[in-house]
This record gives sequence, structure tokens and C-alpha cells, in this order.
Amino acid sequence: MGTATVQPDPHSSAIPAVHPLRSRWGWFVVLGILLLVLGLFAFSNILVATLASVVYVGVMMLVAAVAEILHAFSVRTWGGFLFWLLSGILYGVAGLLVFYNPALAAGILTLVLAAALIVAGALRLGVGIRSRPIDGWGWVVASGTVTLLAGIVVALGWPVNTLWLLGMVLAIDLTFQGVMALVFGLALKSAV
Repeated sequence: MGTATVQPDPHSSAIPAVHPLRSRWGWFVVLGILLLVLGLFAFSNILVATLASVVYVGVMMLVAAVAEILHAFSVRTWGGFLFWLLSGILYGVAGLLVFYNPALAAGILTLVLAAALIVAGALRLGVGIRSRPIDGWGWVVASGTVTLLAGIVVALGWPVNTLWLLGMVLAIDLTFQGVMALVFGLALKSAV
């Protein structure tokens, strides 16, 4: 005699799709608590959080520099060797400059953030206006407007906001991620 396998009802709730994660609920809770602690630490010292985010960008630039230089030598018979090599050197110089002058790097990153918000907001605003007959177009316009205004506020506050803005963004992000992971983990635990 064989054993019968019970197949989940495809019309039931989404719980079976979450089932494999349910046994891992504790990891989400621990991650949430860790991220909340890091977020609170970042809020308690915004300058350190700003410098940490700038150093993170610098490290990523150095890693990218090494990867691109290695890639350049792996394709040196191809016509793009010089492009990859120069790109890697540029990343490396930029990464080293981040460590040489983190305050200047924070200023540049803050200005780039302002420009990115302004461009993204303007594009989203344009898409929303062009989508006018479609339901929900107002939400796209509202989102684009908020993003555009945030970029303008960041740009108008530059360079004064350089030492605290990136740290504040990091602190807010860590806190929201922490709350999300904690709530998700607790929801997994209580899932029937």
C-alpha cells in the first residue's frame, strides 16, 4: 500500500505559498530587530551615518574598479580594452577620493541625489499627465510631484544639508526595513 499525498486546494488562501517561510519567522524577527537598532543608532548620530553611507559608496567604487580592470585584461584582444581599463581607473580614483575627503564626497552624493530626485520626479510627472484618461493617473502625478519637490528641497538646502541628509535617509531606510521585517516575521509566526 502506498501513502496518499494531500494536494493543497488551489482556491485556498495564500498560506501554502508562505508555508516554507513560516519555519523561518524567527530570522525575520531577528533581522527586523537588528535593522531597528541600526536605524536608531543612525538617528542618534546622523553625521556618523552619513559618513558610513559615503564610505559604503567608496568601497563599492573600489570593488567596481578592481572588477573592471580585471575585466579589461580578460578582453584585451577585443577593441574595448582601453574603455574598460579607463573606466576601472576612473572608479578607483573616485573611490580613493571618497576616502581622502568624505565630506566632499557627501556633498557630491547629496547633489547627485537632488538631481536624481528632480529628474525622476519630472519624468514620473510627465508619465502621469500623459496617462490622464487611465484610472489612477492622479497618483502617478502626485508621486512625481512629491519626488520633484523633494529633489528641489534637497538642491536648495545644498551644501548645508550635506552632513546630515544622507545619514537621515539611511536612518529612515533602516528603520522602515526593520519594521517591515519584524512585522512580516510576526505575521509568519501567527499564520495558520
